Amino acid sequence: MTVLQEDSEPRPVEHHHLGLNTTFRGIEHPLSTSDAPFHQFRGIKYALIPARFRQSKLQADYPPVTDATQHGPICPQPDGRRLVEELLFGVPEDRIPKQTLKQDEFECLNLNITCPAGLTQSSRLPVMIWVHGGADRGSGSHWMYDAGPLVRKSVELGTPIILVTFNFRIGLLGFAGNNMIREDNKAAGDEGTGNYGLRDQQRCFEWVNENILGFGGDPDNVTLFGASSGAADIICHLFSKANALNPIFARAIVQSPVFEPTLPDVSAAGWQLSRVMSTLQASDMNSLRALKVEKLLGLGAHIRHIDDGVFFREGWMNHFQLKGNTRSSRSTSQKPHPPHYGNSLHPPLVHVAGHRHSSRNDTPEQPSVLQPLIIGDSSSESLLWSLPASLWTSAAVVRRVKAICQSVTKSSNILRAYDISSSTPEEDIVPHVLELVNDARCAWVTDCIAHNTKEERGGHGVWRYVFDQEGPHRSIPHHAADLMYLFDTCPLPDSITSPADQACPDMFFDGPFDVDDDDESGADSDFCFKDRDQDDMEWETVPVDEYSYTKVRDAMQSAWIAFACGNEPWRDDKVFVFGPEGETGERPTTLLNGRRRQNIWKSALEPLGYQLISKLGAELSRGPCS
Repeated sequence: MTVLQEDSEPRPVEHHHLGLNTTFRGIEHPLSTSDAPFHQFRGIKYALIPARFRQSKLQADYPPVTDATQHGPICPQPDGRRLVEELLFGVPEDRIPKQTLKQDEFECLNLNITCPAGLTQSSRLPVMIWVHGGADRGSGSHWMYDAGPLVRKSVELGTPIILVTFNFRIGLLGFAGNNMIREDNKAAGDEGTGNYGLRDQQRCFEWVNENILGFGGDPDNVTLFGASSGAADIICHLFSKANALNPIFARAIVQSPVFEPTLPDVSAAGWQLSRVMSTLQASDMNSLRALKVEKLLGLGAHIRHIDDGVFFREGWMNHFQLKGNTRSSRSTSQKPHPPHYGNSLHPPLVHVAGHRHSSRNDTPEQPSVLQPLIIGDSSSESLLWSLPASLWTSAAVVRRVKAICQSVTKSSNILRAYDISSSTPEEDIVPHVLELVNDARCAWVTDCIAHNTKEERGGHGVWRYVFDQEGPHRSIPHHAADLMYLFDTCPLPDSITSPADQACPDMFFDGPFDVDDDDESGADSDFCFKDRDQDDMEWETVPVDEYSYTKVRDAMQSAWIAFACGNEPWRDDKVFVFGPEGETGERPTTLLNGRRRQNIWKSALEPLGYQLISKLGAELSRGPCS
């Protein structure tokens, strides 16, 4: 564990970028040593925002000297909330490093580069780009995601990397869309509507592709990695038209994706936005853009990706067809297969001529590259939503499931599989609801993507993992616990083996990370956590000691770095386990039947189809008021 404290002024460093014809003034990273020296360049502007709800444009011009010693502004988001670190990770407030980040709607598109010292254009190190989660909160400049420990680890392993974190538009600013905005964007020469946050991310990838060589990185060896809503964003990029036609990243890591494969089209998204606009008394683009940005914050928490007919490749949703449907009947001979290199995944990846179709109902558009993928989840992702889930009664859950399924047989199968009935004691209903939510919103989706992408790649090129290691402070597996091990920046308990220090705070939230202290319902927050009885936890509460923390941290960091360097992180016919209780290593894929409820998915969930599965998980996770 490495806690970053910048009590003293960091030593400035300079790097002249030949391609951009500017000298970046950065800092020597606080963790830099004579044996492993590395630098950090902060707040580099990568794109411009011409106006609210308009697509960003790549930044190309820089002054002769560019200050990169301070983090740039982040996208505006609600203030006055409980601290994310205290709520999500269980870190006491007095242990949290102090950090103040400015917010600016039009200056938030900036990135941070952490790289070993002494690089030249001929160095061509592998590059990793972190896509932060949090939905309508969070930033890539948060101290939690400081790249220092991970870059230092790569140097120690003898496989140095460059790591990029960045900020993009989130919340309503990043994803609002309707027909009116589409016409406004069209008049400005842009296609589509909404997905501004995704487009910002594309601009960042393009900037890295064009300019990372000047920092000593390899533009042909870029790995995306992200968690939660950031992982969902990466899934969108994998299925994007841009990736199908002109891929600019080599591989991806998807951690605990909160992804709904049923995305609204422009009309449905417009209906969602109309409710927000009515609240704001904004009826046209001028009034919408004239509003103070503070009025837009916290609104439209559930407005995210839009299938606008432009961003995604043709037929992308067929990827979620279930066994026995079109997914299993497509000929593998028509799919581009990446070559199997044994222990090497070095670029360039295979490029093939893809088939293009003009109709959205035609055969799915085949991408020219199928990137290698690591994907996995935690056993207890749904603890995020335990606060709204705690408002359910047994009778209300049964009614909602029946209303969603619109089938006696299907609803009965679901209720039976998850041991839910009108007679279930009220004190027992929440754990059962959370099991269903966990599977419908996270675990099944993760497994479906892993299975289908591996099939699409001819049985190779996808590595599955499960992260069931306990969080250092909470002593149970929970959403984002893996980030504490991967980035190794969170303060650990003083007495890490003492059960008294492992008590869980009452609740935590992620994406939105938190709610107002006086908010009693949590109805406006998509992701919420509330402590519940220990007997209801899938894994017993187990304090994390230094040995298990170090073992899991080292295994995860080493695997992620190896993958970014083009090597197989483990055998792709195995599943890698992280935890519980410090367990790490390759295991047979049959282990998933015990670690996840795969048999229930086949018998009860999959007969619903992905659209109803998505609807079921979303509505139950948001409580009876959704």
